[in-house]
Amino acid sequence: MLDTFEQAAGEAGFALDDAQRAAAARLARLGAELTGRRRFFAGPPPRGLYVWGPVGRGKSWLTEVFYETLPLPRKRRVHFHEFFREFHAVYARHRRERGACDLAVAELLGDCRLLFFDEFHVHDPGDAMMMGRVLGSLFDRGTTLVATSNYPPAGLLPNPVHHHMFEPTIRLLEASLDVVEVAGPRDYRTDRPSGGARSRFGTGRYLCPGTPTRLRAAGLEPPSADERRQLDVGGRAVTARAVRDGLVWFDFQELCGARTSTIDFLTLADRFDAWVLAGLPRLSSTDRDSAQRFANLVDVLHDRDARLHIVAGTPLADALGGDSLPLDINRTLSRLRLLDRST
Repeated sequence: MLDTFEQAAGEAGFALDDAQRAAAARLARLGAELTGRRRFFAGPPPRGLYVWGPVGRGKSWLTEVFYETLPLPRKRRVHFHEFFREFHAVYARHRRERGACDLAVAELLGDCRLLFFDEFHVHDPGDAMMMGRVLGSLFDRGTTLVATSNYPPAGLLPNPVHHHMFEPTIRLLEASLDVVEVAGPRDYRTDRPSGGARSRFGTGRYLCPGTPTRLRAAGLEPPSADERRQLDVGGRAVTARAVRDGLVWFDFQELCGARTSTIDFLTLADRFDAWVLAGLPRLSSTDRDSAQRFANLVDVLHDRDARLHIVAGTPLADALGGDSLPLDINRTLSRLRLLDRST
């Protein structure tokens, strides 16, 4: 299977660096272990992997090549945010039953043998405690887990006020998975070759300054006052400046400055595959919760491969620069650099 990674890299226009090649070799070994066990189910499942490193080093690319080319029918890829939305909904149905967490995991995964858990990160203490229970249930079921993250296991839930509560789960991760670092010298997102966008998300634009002329040049007609609409999201109203077919237009303060959650963003992403977010400020000038919601929104839309246009008053590096910003702001910046800034 290692040849598969080499071939995929060549087709994408680059050669594997040493860190990527080492990770690819370990993924290839796992693939052989999984497919070699299709007829034999005795004994423990193959040991999974926790692949981590800085943004843009190829973690997601490597694991996606592994996942897409692995001839294993009972496998599933899911983003961190998506998994927790599904889990909370299923858990709510079982919460009065004994072993509610185990029942919810069983309902979600069925006979899944390989779970690919993309963008593993934990900042919320409540999610952290539940994640420990979920992981314990996964491993007890014999599910092989592959996870990607920007953090080593010991760096999860980094807030010192809460970190100690997550230490048992960190020990569980380190005992159950091989930890593989991918931290080569090249940022492949920044250094990507010129040419057409490789994703729908990358066909969006970062418009600065966001004048009506620049908007229209990008094919975006500024909304009129009578286009404002209230959207029902989980029983709450969220204000959109415009809704046009599959496109929704929001103002930063009305969307990220309100008490919207990642689950709200996922619900909206179910309905709209093209977004405009206008009025992006310097994140250092806004409150931390609003900045974190913005980072979560970019995560969701990038994972859904939705088209995102951002209208801002300052260049991207300035808008996302400064102090007291979300811990994942480098990932957010890396993803937004995929957007076209030429208009």
